[in-house]
Amino acid sequence: MSISRRMMIGGSLAMLAACNGRFSSLFTSTDTHVLGYPTVQAVIRFGETLSAQTNGRLGVKMYAGGQLGNERDTLEITTFGGLDFNRVNLAPLNSIEPLTKVPALPFLFESTEHMRTAMDGDIGDEILASLEPHGLIGLCFYDSGSRSFYNTRGPINSPEDMVGLKLRVPGSDLYIGMIDSLGADAVPMPLDEVYQSLAQGVIDGAENNWPSFENGKHFEVARYYSLTRHLLAPEMFVMSKISWDKLSADDQALVRDTAKQSVIYMRELWDAQVAKSMEIVLASGVEVNEVDPAPFTEKMMGMWGDFIDTPQQQDLVDRILSLRKGTN
Repeated sequence: MSISRRMMIGGSLAMLAACNGRFSSLFTSTDTHVLGYPTVQAVIRFGETLSAQTNGRLGVKMYAGGQLGNERDTLEITTFGGLDFNRVNLAPLNSIEPLTKVPALPFLFESTEHMRTAMDGDIGDEILASLEPHGLIGLCFYDSGSRSFYNTRGPINSPEDMVGLKLRVPGSDLYIGMIDSLGADAVPMPLDEVYQSLAQGVIDGAENNWPSFENGKHFEVARYYSLTRHLLAPEMFVMSKISWDKLSADDQALVRDTAKQSVIYMRELWDAQVAKSMEIVLASGVEVNEVDPAPFTEKMMGMWGDFIDTPQQQDLVDRILSLRKGTN
């Protein structure tokens, strides 16, 4: 991230400090999604609950809609304490901590229920804890739904239909490898650049969930949505370790517990948002097609070994797979 970008964001946060005498207790949080998006609203609720539990001593100021930059930039700011909280996709975390690659594997989770069971238990806690040596405190996982492919050219029914397509992915070697395994060309790009890139033909398509496809208006230019459901990767809500270490033990416990509670609220909002986004997209006339996942599964699972290369990673994969129905 450029020095000028850091100075601009630092200046914005300094202005907040100057305007609020309790800045030490008013935490900052950021999200690339806009106000109203489930993750944004969950963090706002998190802050409201903290305030209620502490009689206004603790609170959260949310910067939504990418006001402070893309996730990679804001994650860096969070690690050195310039931001207190951050809701972030797994992609920018993949290069920081290898364990975060596990829940980002394509076709790892067989259902939303399976993902939630794994991430709500010891497996999820182990992945969250792995961020602490990197200057982050992993607090909880938020849903990100099932991700499928959309593009401007036509329906995707098999991996052969993807050969040569330029598809946006988050900036992660794992996501790039996933697209490469299907014969398409991966184009790493921040989420806020996708709409314009689709409209201008810089890319042919992308992959994401129903709410992001609809909320980002991508469906207005990419009129084909093919339901591969290749990813059910969650997202993380994290805190700067520098900010965390300034809290008392009681406040640390309160922050962690309140974050976990916010997951319940987020999932209620998420399920409702998915239904709403589906309705909007279908009503717009976008061509939506179901896809036989078998040939996609074979190719994508074949690249797991390129990214799962430690015993601890493999142990997590095995434990997640053991939670699938019919394996117990």
